Amino acid sequence: MSYKLLIVESLTKAKTIQKYLGPGYKVQASIGHVRDLPKSKLGVDPDHGFSPEYEIPSDKSKVVSELRSAAKSADAVYLATDPDREGEAIAWHVLEVLRVPKSKPVYRVTFHEITKSAVQDAVAHPRQIDTRLVDAQQARRVLDRLVGYRLSPLLWEKVKRGLSAGRVQSVAVRLVVDREREIEDFKPQEYWTIEADLRKQQGNDRLFRAVMVERAGKKLGKFDIGDKDAADVIVKDLDGAAFQIQKVTRKDKKRTPAPPFTTSTLQQEASRKLGFGAKKTMMVAQQLYEGVDVGNEGTVGLITYMRTDSLSVSQLAQNEARALIAKKYGEEYVPAKPNVYKTRTKGAQEAHEAIRPTGVQREPANLRTVLNRDQYRLYELIWKRFVASQMAAAIFDSTSVDIAAGRRLSGSGTPPYLFRATGSVLKFPGFLAVYNVGLDEGEEDEDKEAILPPLSEGELLRLIELLALQHWTQPPPRYTEASLVKELEKLGIGRPSTYAPTISTIQAREYATVVEKKLVPTSLGRVVTDLLVQHFSDIVDYNFTSQMEQQLDDIAEGERQWVPVIKGFYDPFEQTIARAKSEMRGVKGETVETDIPCPTCGAPLGIKWGRNGEFLACTRHPECSFTGDLARDAEGRVQLAEQPKLADGEQICDKCGRPMAIKQGRFGPFLACTGYPDCKNIRNLAKTNDGGLVVAEQVTEHHCPKCDKPMIRKSGRWGPYLACSDYPDCKTIQKLDRSGQPKPPAQITDRICPESGHHLALKQGRYGPFLSCTGYPRCRYIEKLPADGTMPRILTDAEVEALPKPEPTAKAEKKTTRTAKSAASNGKTTKAATKTATKSTAKAATKSTAKTTTKTSTTKRATKQPSRAKQPA
Repeated sequence: MSYKLLIVESLTKAKTIQKYLGPGYKVQASIGHVRDLPKSKLGVDPDHGFSPEYEIPSDKSKVVSELRSAAKSADAVYLATDPDREGEAIAWHVLEVLRVPKSKPVYRVTFHEITKSAVQDAVAHPRQIDTRLVDAQQARRVLDRLVGYRLSPLLWEKVKRGLSAGRVQSVAVRLVVDREREIEDFKPQEYWTIEADLRKQQGNDRLFRAVMVERAGKKLGKFDIGDKDAADVIVKDLDGAAFQIQKVTRKDKKRTPAPPFTTSTLQQEASRKLGFGAKKTMMVAQQLYEGVDVGNEGTVGLITYMRTDSLSVSQLAQNEARALIAKKYGEEYVPAKPNVYKTRTKGAQEAHEAIRPTGVQREPANLRTVLNRDQYRLYELIWKRFVASQMAAAIFDSTSVDIAAGRRLSGSGTPPYLFRATGSVLKFPGFLAVYNVGLDEGEEDEDKEAILPPLSEGELLRLIELLALQHWTQPPPRYTEASLVKELEKLGIGRPSTYAPTISTIQAREYATVVEKKLVPTSLGRVVTDLLVQHFSDIVDYNFTSQMEQQLDDIAEGERQWVPVIKGFYDPFEQTIARAKSEMRGVKGETVETDIPCPTCGAPLGIKWGRNGEFLACTRHPECSFTGDLARDAEGRVQLAEQPKLADGEQICDKCGRPMAIKQGRFGPFLACTGYPDCKNIRNLAKTNDGGLVVAEQVTEHHCPKCDKPMIRKSGRWGPYLACSDYPDCKTIQKLDRSGQPKPPAQITDRICPESGHHLALKQGRYGPFLSCTGYPRCRYIEKLPADGTMPRILTDAEVEALPKPEPTAKAEKKTTRTAKSAASNGKTTKAATKTATKSTAKAATKSTAKTTTKTSTTKRATKQPSRAKQPA
């Protein structure tokens, strides 16, 4: 049966789209990237036009093979990857590995929502691969690889292994570090305000507050009343003063709705209102985009593509929203003309629409039963924001009252003091009937004003209380994930697809940590930032990084060629790398001293970096070996974490008699001898129900089957087990069953392994008993028990003792594998040797055919490929 092949990126999307296109199409998924730069080396050749060396990852070989097979049988191929630069690059890579003959039509199709009409329309109107977008994405990938693979090893050498650096992530860390230093260097400045609680002379109308804004006709600056003495002079001068309304100003104030979401604003608002991190927001949005089974309609994408910096909305979506608003809220809530928003983000062009519901008729309340909690909350946020964006402005009745104050007031002239009260009342809710934007820390709600009683000019007021209030200027707030994304977007650094990975990376590399939902730089983040600022100022310069993003945008627009852009960056960068190798100071042995005293000797503790992150250690090491976990208080300040205590008291090393101390390892706390490295004795610890620690090791009544010494109960990565107490001389261990008893040793049978010649053992597995070679792990042969239920004979202990011992090391086995070919010539080839040799040959063949090298951008097949894209019949 003939068919057309359509390739998307995810399996979920493939299942949804297959239903829309029917049996004439076969929809398969590439499951992300099918080719990438190699992980084990640079993979870019600066000497030959920065030619990238792409390879097919081993876990994608099967996917590529299936796609090639499907493409070979298909009448035409449609590349329907995501509608952004990365999606365009994936489409090109897929085409490169498919090896489609030139006679077969290949199309590029894009859609911004996964609905039946959108997909069918996209397939009916295909285009060619846009090599400008491919080049822009390839330039970004090569640029990031050059920076990461040249700079990261330098940090490993000078600071700590496992670190990374990058154009966007390093700038993000610098933003967090610079903000923290702004906070630390901030010096609060005192200022005072004079405020009056007033009421009408007659009646019992509501109290309202007015603030002094002028003195003797001169506008008061924020710091004009700088201390208590200055404030007291004014308060004294107003003792017995009259307060009279000088002017009342009333006007309507409009507040327009916020535009629909882009990637960054969605991440910001989801953080403020839902408490979602950037990564979680994108994960849930992806689920809503790729499709959810909503019942009568089947599986449908609920939102448009979620990686976008565009604010535009299709006319059809606008009309649907306006119709719903008129029906649900009334005609007065529909603006005379549709609200149109202009994109202001630097370089915005990633996708063609803002994030919106694919159909406003799918109201959140009607989907509550088909969405999980996170999906529902995010969909409701997107739905409300979009509907509100197409509604009329909210109207407030705003009132401003100027009040003259002084002991002698005349009807004309400048009063000694002028106070002002403002208030507003919501007159028409407009879009606020649906949605209000969240606020960041430090922002004020412009509509949150007092409600004033009816007031008229010339009216005398009654002073209830005169207040002199002290204030202090506040430092800038720490970044949250939301506000950091906002700042990156404002500076033009990164793009919609990079925000969430950047936030995740700077935390994963322990450059920043989250305290009270705020990003706080670690000492490691500070040190790395300082080194980069000193030696690689361009890499962490805000303007330079923004300009580089603009050049990538220019490539996408066809205004620049990608190779000259990379060369212009790389040549000076390589010279800087060479200088930094000799000039950058190594900080591996350095300690960042704190003012926290060591609980053992009183010396200052210092921050050090280990494989498990930051920790505190005594600066008198090795004289004092104290170490402790590092914690941060609500303000982000470093402090010594509460040290765990043993419920069973101080422990003494049974090997050398020295005290044992609690240490923190990869799998939790453990006891280590303070005599290290002379004594390397350790003991496992376990947590009690109340959170305390006890020594997990305990001598049991069981004895070692090899040396007859007592067995000790220990706790490891995979749970409790028994180990010989004569360790390290005897390394016998025994697994425990669910009841805590040692599992019986495997029973040796009279059956012989056909691959190694060893006996087979009867073992119990997840799905029942089976036979396994006793030569494991050198031989991994297993065999099911006979279907008729017959069991092999179990050897007696005496027979087992008489068996020849297996090979002592794995080296002999490797030698056998290497000589399998010569063994075959002697007619003695075993099944295992044949299998190993065949596997090695196949692996080598796969590896040699998987790698592809692109020498220059002008020889890429994709450059020629679009010219043969045809309109479908």
